[in-house]
Amino acid sequence: MSTRTLPLRGAANPSTLRDGTNPGSFANAPNLGGALTFSSPDTPGMPAPSDKTAWDFLPPGWRREGDRAIAPAGFVPVTQLEHARLGNITPEMKRVAEREPHLTAEQVRSEVAAGRMIIPANTQHLLHALEPMCIGRASKTKINANMGASPVSSSTDEEVEKLKWAERWGADTVMDLSTGGNLDECRKAIIQNSRVPIGTVPIYSMIIGRKIDDLSIEVILESLRQQAQQGVDYFTIHAGVLREHLPFVQRRLIGIVSRGGSLLAKWMLVHGKQNPMYTHFDQICDIMREYDVSFSLGDGLRPGGLADASDEAQLNELGTLGELTEKAWRKGVQVMIEGPGHVPFDQIEYNMKLERQLCHGAPFYVLGPLVTDVFPGYDHITSCIGATAAAYHGASMLCYVTPKEHVGLPKKDDVKQGCIAYKIAAHAADVALGIPGSRDWDDSLTKARAALNWEKHFELAFDGDTARAFHDEDLDVDTDFCAMCGHDWCSVRISKEIVEFASGKADGFTRDKVAQSAALTPEQREILEKRGVLSPEEIHRLASKTRKAVGAEGSKGSCHSDYAEPEAAQQIQEQRLVQLRTKPEVSAAE
Repeated sequence: MSTRTLPLRGAANPSTLRDGTNPGSFANAPNLGGALTFSSPDTPGMPAPSDKTAWDFLPPGWRREGDRAIAPAGFVPVTQLEHARLGNITPEMKRVAEREPHLTAEQVRSEVAAGRMIIPANTQHLLHALEPMCIGRASKTKINANMGASPVSSSTDEEVEKLKWAERWGADTVMDLSTGGNLDECRKAIIQNSRVPIGTVPIYSMIIGRKIDDLSIEVILESLRQQAQQGVDYFTIHAGVLREHLPFVQRRLIGIVSRGGSLLAKWMLVHGKQNPMYTHFDQICDIMREYDVSFSLGDGLRPGGLADASDEAQLNELGTLGELTEKAWRKGVQVMIEGPGHVPFDQIEYNMKLERQLCHGAPFYVLGPLVTDVFPGYDHITSCIGATAAAYHGASMLCYVTPKEHVGLPKKDDVKQGCIAYKIAAHAADVALGIPGSRDWDDSLTKARAALNWEKHFELAFDGDTARAFHDEDLDVDTDFCAMCGHDWCSVRISKEIVEFASGKADGFTRDKVAQSAALTPEQREILEKRGVLSPEEIHRLASKTRKAVGAEGSKGSCHSDYAEPEAAQQIQEQRLVQLRTKPEVSAAE
């Protein structure tokens, strides 16, 4: 047998119990408190991390002493960044540490103070139902869901319903991108009903009822203050799109695809002036600091197709965002950076690591990126491929893409599909980075799968309703095989029966007998009806089978052991429920 040297670099094993035979993550050793918290090994030629952090951009009159800062006399901290710099562990930092069990509250404070982590928590939203969370590469990867009413589709009630739906399917933050209807009413309803941070692109509200040509600094500041007072947790501000960047766009195949970027580009061309979001950035910071609204510095020149990725327009804007990051930190405002869009797979690592350098480790929040342009209707898939790579190489939050991307406004099921695709991407990256405990969930499901414990399998699944419905579509009995292989060809069953193997024998996961699966829930029935594989009659049978088969009228059937002796219950099962051929387990003697 040959001995292989594996490329282990000191990353933590993502399995708390070190279950199985996997040696652990091939990522870099974690360096909490440094530039490389959880990180991928660099391909040759990648940009090095910045040697600066938010500590290098303290407000005037502040000084650093060790891992704390001293503010001028009488200063009252407002933002999480200011508290972190002063050494204060806020209730929000404590809650974040509870939700990120691999981090202590002190580590959370340290990461926020360095600017590598943000806690988007508007002081007004905290008065409602906001559950504090963090975004940063020291933490688990987060996902964002976009929603919002358009001039031709949706309503406030529908958007609140989509908010709750996105929360159910794992969205860590939600952006209200409404461009139609009553924007203020819709935003207020979303904030008051949201447990997750809410982001907006304020320029959308600024131009309702007016032309972009008429946008003034007074309108900009008034709109920002109004949304901050409502409780918006982070603003996308396209302050990095400058006049000098616009010539780089002329030869692009698809120009500017960011709404905010295109609007501000037109404003600059009409007025012959610099971007007002850039020239009045300090005033914007002052309003945001007052309510602890975080910046999501927008990528107004992000590429809209592979042909325009990593070009001069995109990368020059990114450099400007680094400059604005420094300004925001000097004002005590939390910052994350928005990133592309459409990027060939081979260029994703470079994009992630260039941001880490130019923006001094500020969290990177990326849309996708899509790795191909030719699958409209399936862009949640094309983009979550890129999103997995982006998170592994440094992105802290992934903005979901739904099947409706590029073709229409997402509906309820599109939100679910987008969230699930991006939960897959985020979780896969966390496991690859070796974030402690990130693989425990996978290991538990693997134990249930090895034991052919279907009930536990579906209980652990992210979307157990879909998994159960797909299983019962072919075989509505929980037994030692599934319909893919059948009994004799089931390798998992064979491995479980081999006494020398640990497979299928984990404590708490084994099961005793074949069982008729429960009747379909309404959610599972709807899933099968949409698939259209089974006839309505077959779906109806699955939705009502168990209770009817065992004579259940009120609650439990007469075959249940609470109501009959075990022998009698078994007899009823044998008479009324489907029985499948099973083989006895192989004994040690055999």
